[in-house]
Amino acid sequence: MNFPLLPHPDSPRGGVDAIAVHAARGSTLTLRYVSTGDLERLTIPEPQAAQRADELWNSTCFEAFLRATGENGYLEFNVAPSRLWAAYSFAGYREGMHDLTIPAPAISVTCNERELVLQAHIVLENISCLPRNSVWQVGLSAIIEEPNGRKSYWALRHPPGKPDFHHPDCFALELPPP
Repeated sequence: MNFPLLPHPDSPRGGVDAIAVHAARGSTLTLRYVSTGDLERLTIPEPQAAQRADELWNSTCFEAFLRATGENGYLEFNVAPSRLWAAYSFAGYREGMHDLTIPAPAISVTCNERELVLQAHIVLENISCLPRNSVWQVGLSAIIEEPNGRKSYWALRHPPGKPDFHHPDCFALELPPP
């Protein structure tokens, strides 16, 4: 199923017209982000060897936040068109952040003047805060950078105020056990 992301009300209207995400849960978490618009007006990081990196949100990247229903702790995954990625665990809302040790996600990217598609397969085995038999609450989001440095912030749902993808209101999707 595809889920549309909404731009934050304070985000500048840039080159992206729409972002939709397909999210599926099986032996891996599969995320497929499709951004459409005038992509020549975006900053899209150059592809490189897939590796872990911090601060991907400083440029165009796509994010997913996951937690088991009823839990305070959650996970954050960042993937970029460069194929850089990051994974973190949090004990609570923006508290107790640690690098999450997982295998490198399989990331593929295709791009033309009107469409950027990033697909990531993330292996989530033996993660105690995310039991396989529980319903997962998911927040899906994107940060889109333009060449002038302006950024727009996209999510399934935005809390009041400034963009904050960690906010509990952003965990707007439920994925049942496979």
